[in-house]
Amino acid sequence: MATVTAGAIGVNTAATGFGHLGGLFILTHSERMHGFDEQSQQPAPPVTFTGRKTVVAAAVAVVLIAGALLIRPARTGDDARPPGPSERAASAVGMGAPAAAVDLTALVADREKWVAAHADDDASWAMLGSAYLEQARRTADSAWYPKAEKALKRSLEVRPAEKGNFDAMTGMGALAGARRDFATARKWGELVRAQAPRRWTAYPVLVDAYTGLGDYKAAQRAMDRLMELRPGLAAHLRAAQVYRDRGWREDAVVALEAAGGEAKSPAEKAYVLFRLGELAWERGDPAEALRQYEAALRTDPAQGEALGGRARALAALGRGGEAVRDYRLALGRTPVPRLALELGELLDSLERPEEARVQYRSLAALAAAGAANGVNEEVVLGLYEADHGDPAQAVRRLSAEWARHKSVQVADALGWALHKGGEDSDALEYAKKATDLGLRSADFSYHRAVIERGLGDEAAARRSLQAALRTNPVFSPVRGPLAKEALASIGQPPAGGPENMQPRTPWVAPELPKPRPAAPKPKPAAAAPKPKPAPAAPGPKPKPSQAGT
Repeated sequence: MATVTAGAIGVNTAATGFGHLGGLFILTHSERMHGFDEQSQQPAPPVTFTGRKTVVAAAVAVVLIAGALLIRPARTGDDARPPGPSERAASAVGMGAPAAAVDLTALVADREKWVAAHADDDASWAMLGSAYLEQARRTADSAWYPKAEKALKRSLEVRPAEKGNFDAMTGMGALAGARRDFATARKWGELVRAQAPRRWTAYPVLVDAYTGLGDYKAAQRAMDRLMELRPGLAAHLRAAQVYRDRGWREDAVVALEAAGGEAKSPAEKAYVLFRLGELAWERGDPAEALRQYEAALRTDPAQGEALGGRARALAALGRGGEAVRDYRLALGRTPVPRLALELGELLDSLERPEEARVQYRSLAALAAAGAANGVNEEVVLGLYEADHGDPAQAVRRLSAEWARHKSVQVADALGWALHKGGEDSDALEYAKKATDLGLRSADFSYHRAVIERGLGDEAAARRSLQAALRTNPVFSPVRGPLAKEALASIGQPPAGGPENMQPRTPWVAPELPKPRPAAPKPKPAAAAPKPKPAPAAPGPKPKPSQAGT
């Protein structure tokens, strides 16, 4: 009995190191082995030799089970622990997808701590640079761009581009695209494609770069290649962008719906909903756009872009006070110059000029801060100068931008600035470049209509105004009413169609040559009469039948 008791205590002591479950299991048996019976509160019967073998076998089984639990991998099958915030953000950034704000913060802190102790880890420097870039996108804070550039360049110092540092090269291309330096973005994207043609992460960079440069055919080719290599969230988002630029709205909606099916995290789903709201807004459906923007905000309350979109939709629906509130909230989260310009024009339409001027000054300050961090805001600054500042300065600024990037956005802004400067003939050339490539924009059509009317071509102005109001009748709180007034003042064309479609003199039937009389046809010769057949020769008459006689 003493040997059995000592053995039981030894097993209990060893097993308690494997966890509470094993310790509790042995502890319960130990209590029973020592003579305690929970049911009767009486001493248990003594342990026999057979019972001792049973106890030893149970102890061995517990040790083996506990050892298996210790050596089992942490992430296997259905019981794998979920990824942490930094892992979720790293996965999203690596896939070119939006990441949640809290996850990004965790990723940045994690990688900063790591590279502080491992300065030669090129992959971690590249990941940190991409995380900084995503922070800049989410917050619209251009101060993140220099930090991203520094981290990516450090990665390239550790492992140069010649040795295949594709993550850092792709990050540099994405950074240039975010700063709207599309020529540099194209350079990095093409460098990756030249070294690794099947590396799919280069193609989103190339789609954005060629779109910004105005080479929409090359952008579509890059998108098609991306869809071949990696059909997924990033590919469907770029496809929607390409289709929208070509004027294929239905295809763009289908692509975004496919992207929504691929989205996994709330941040990804919210971004897709925001893009669907943008398409609804552009086609003149502010109520649908509002629903999509609000769905994006419910999915990810930190989606600042959707907040700005909701403000735009509310203004179109006549809810100006709510729109001003949302614009101010959006500028607090994502301070971008375009939102400040939209808010200023909304305040002008509400006859609040003093507040509007405050927003215009804020626009200039935001653009200056962005320029200090390498961000190109020439288009929005040119439009502001054309409408509210110095048109000559706008022409100089946008002419230089056109030399770098020949996109439809630059063409429209330059044409409008030239019109404001009194050069309608030159302005029309750029307005046609903006409207003839496929993108359906009410602003572009309105600008072209005003330029055409300035040249005295009211028929063309009427067509462009009708196109603007057909595309989006509430496209601007300032220009939308002006477009309706201009179309009403031009009126409808005169009855009977365009002037050059009607003859100036009554129509007279021409004298046609009379046909010659036909020669008389000869009468056919009389046919000879057919001979009558000869009568048959008479024969003997048949005798009557003798039947029945």
